Amino acid sequence: MALSAGTRRTVACVLVGLGALLIVAAVLIPTYTLGQLAKTPLDLEITTIAPNDANAPSKVLDIKSLTSGTGAAKVNSNVRLISQRYLTVEDPSDKTQMTIQAGQTLRNIDAQGDTGLLSAVIDRVTINRKTGMPVDDDPNGSIAVNTDSNGNSIADPVQHDGLQYRFPIGTDKKTYPYFDINARKSFDIDFVDQTEINDLKVYHFQQKIPATDLSKVVATTSNQVSLPASKWGIPGGDTPVTMDRFYTNTRDLWVEPQTGTIIKGSEQIHMYYARNGAKPDVTALQSTLVFDDNTVNSQIAIAKDNMDKLSLYGRTLPIILGAVGVILLIAGLVFGLRGGGSEKPGRLVRPKNPKGGESAEPRPGSGFNVNDQPTTQIKLPRNT
Repeated sequence: MALSAGTRRTVACVLVGLGALLIVAAVLIPTYTLGQLAKTPLDLEITTIAPNDANAPSKVLDIKSLTSGTGAAKVNSNVRLISQRYLTVEDPSDKTQMTIQAGQTLRNIDAQGDTGLLSAVIDRVTINRKTGMPVDDDPNGSIAVNTDSNGNSIADPVQHDGLQYRFPIGTDKKTYPYFDINARKSFDIDFVDQTEINDLKVYHFQQKIPATDLSKVVATTSNQVSLPASKWGIPGGDTPVTMDRFYTNTRDLWVEPQTGTIIKGSEQIHMYYARNGAKPDVTALQSTLVFDDNTVNSQIAIAKDNMDKLSLYGRTLPIILGAVGVILLIAGLVFGLRGGGSEKPGRLVRPKNPKGGESAEPRPGSGFNVNDQPTTQIKLPRNT
């Protein structure tokens, strides 16, 4: 059944309007909606496991040998270590910022029970959800390494000033400041190269931390120790010698650039006691810790999930909406143009008179109403 001109015009207007609306939506989604999605999600709950590399040296100082027995301090070799970090999002967190809390332990898995715990740190920092950088609040974080008499952690306010657990959304091939919780300051982490992990494109960054005197970072009994020279294994007999604990590290990170997710991490840690940072005297800890395969696969899954969301709203959905919008817009214009001007105004047609000539009365459909009364001529009286 053919549509009337009015109906065709209405349908054409609806198609054009809907098409234009979809085209506008296709433009706005990447610029507005994507901007809202391109942030670190607030539902992060990540566990990373990093055992020591069996092909690299792994040494740990036997603490008991420092204070008991005779002879020099003992350093154990080929120690099996494992670093575990549990990361959650805490308050304050909102649409622009988030507070990350990371509890990290380092254990000697060859030792029994609590004696194998080498270190435990709780780190908190509030960051910008897009850039990954700490917010400007002072302080913007804390670090807890000590506990009170009840075993509760004591958090020291610490100003964080670099990236840490996330890289920016849209990571660039450049140098970034990266915060180290042992040194409690940032050092440059440099872009090295682009590579792939399990067919996922990643950027490789590396940071070198120079020898840092930890006794000047945190005043604890383990960061500055005085013992007889013989205990340190150096000449001097029973003469007390004070040594500071120094720390160096070479940190390698592999980052998925779209989401800023750290896919893999490696740290070549060296802590040692020395009178001079340039010359180690006694090793306290030396090991290379690397994310295990399960951690890497888990981080890849997190990155891909966020990449899919960014791709959906940044590319797939705008393309679909834009294409459908163009089709509807063209269809509406074509439909409207074909429907316009199809009806022409009627002309006056007078029926034939049976006796020839035209009838004095118009036919139905001729443009006149057959029920109209003929015009009556009114004669006006003449003026006399």
